[in-house]
Amino acid sequence: MSHSGVPGERCAADAGLCSELAPTIMIQGTASDVGKSILTAALCRIFVQDGFRTAPFKSQNMSLNSYVTYDGKEIGRAQGVQADACRILATTDMNPILLKPKQDMVAQVIVHGKPLRDLDARSYRETYLPLAEQIVKDALVRLRSSYDLVVMEGAGSPAEVNLKDRDIVNMRLAGWADSPVLLVADIDRGGVFASIVGTLEILTPEERDRVKGFIINKFRGDVTLLKPGLDWLEERTGKPVLGVIPYLHQLGIEDEDSASLDSKRVKRHMASNNHTSAPHLLDIAVIRLPRLSNFTDFDPLQEEQDVHFRYIEHLSEWGTPDAVLLPGSKNTMADLLFLQESGLAERIVRFARDQKGWVIGICAGYQMLGEKLFDPDLLESDIAELAGLGLLPTETVFISDKRTLQVQGYSELFVPKGSQRIDIDGYEIHMGRTRYVKPLDPPFQIRAKEVYHAPESKVEFHGDGASALDGHVWGTYLHGILHNDSLRLSWLNEIRKWKGLQPVEAGLRFKEKRDMAFDKLADHVRSYLDITRIYEMMKVSKR
Repeated sequence: MSHSGVPGERCAADAGLCSELAPTIMIQGTASDVGKSILTAALCRIFVQDGFRTAPFKSQNMSLNSYVTYDGKEIGRAQGVQADACRILATTDMNPILLKPKQDMVAQVIVHGKPLRDLDARSYRETYLPLAEQIVKDALVRLRSSYDLVVMEGAGSPAEVNLKDRDIVNMRLAGWADSPVLLVADIDRGGVFASIVGTLEILTPEERDRVKGFIINKFRGDVTLLKPGLDWLEERTGKPVLGVIPYLHQLGIEDEDSASLDSKRVKRHMASNNHTSAPHLLDIAVIRLPRLSNFTDFDPLQEEQDVHFRYIEHLSEWGTPDAVLLPGSKNTMADLLFLQESGLAERIVRFARDQKGWVIGICAGYQMLGEKLFDPDLLESDIAELAGLGLLPTETVFISDKRTLQVQGYSELFVPKGSQRIDIDGYEIHMGRTRYVKPLDPPFQIRAKEVYHAPESKVEFHGDGASALDGHVWGTYLHGILHNDSLRLSWLNEIRKWKGLQPVEAGLRFKEKRDMAFDKLADHVRSYLDITRIYEMMKVSKR
């Protein structure tokens, strides 16, 4: 299939089923965080393994964890991950509408990767959702015109009766695409049969007919003990249970939202209790800001074998870290105020200056490490000026123009003189512009990735970030900076040497491990899910 480039030219987006468009399958859930995103990624990789050109789609996503596409647009992180599972470049058609919460009941509305405006929940629902329908339909038509299969993901639950009349992400979307729906439930949280039957009861008869089967996710235990319940469910609903998917530990594929951080935090704490006092461990803590965003920046650290990784919310949790990281934030000024009022700001400064500990800031965290932050137009909060932590000689001013860009470059931050510099890549998502208040050598040299920019010879490098206190404090705008294996290894080795430990010569190859994780996930899900029946539901012949 090829796409002409004209939305709806071959089939009007609001015309529903069109024989020339690619088949779809839709994953919906009985609630949030039941595993829709990861199962969508699994189906994406399974279909790719089976020879189908596949794309993910989520019409509207609400997340602070975003992803920058190859052409510098912002979409939900989950759809970027699912595109990686499909081995394709992510585009905004895969997530045309992204909502990024800024404060209670207010979110930044991002349409096809660019900020539209901030809207409260009522205004968004009453004034924008009617306009969003056509945007969603057009994006889906373009994807279905360009790929063999499209795997669609719903949001939350399709049984939210107060939202159904203007729904653009669950059952109405399935109807526009004439898509079969697989309903996913999380058995780990309990009440799995009630959640499935209750969801079906709230749906209209037409919506119930669209649900073609169930997936029970995150199972732990003996499945034979579950069989009487499965038999009852199939008899009660007349619909098949297509699979019971056992919980897969240590998968290595990032989560979509910070809603998963609480459970992850508890499990990692329990898993590491036996060795947190071991002398060979590096203790690395991330400040869990109230409006934390892009927490996937730290996923590689959680895979390092000698790193004890944890989140800090309160001063009482400080402990004895070797390194403290300040993450991204959707409201930098408000979260900086939180640090100051909680006492964490003073502790971070003392840790860096008196204890010579390692302090790193990424994006908003980098801005907070500077001397001053200015928000003259009150774009983020009602605070026009705020003192930073003063650990870096920088000042930041917030402007309305958001910078979203994939970049590549190099760093000599932890490279001995005369040694080869370290290549890096990452992406920027920020509204602040940072300047140096005194001359310094930026730790990173970057430029826009060539895939959508001018030839290499015409794209100049420019400096990013700042460092101080002999490199023990540094910051950068680059999300994904710690996904660069060589740089992460060099930085961790500096900490190891600082602690009197032996450096590691060959570290974790995170990007390779991540792609292998998609295959591991696909193999796991394929083993427990009736894929043949799913192909039949889609009216697709397996290759």
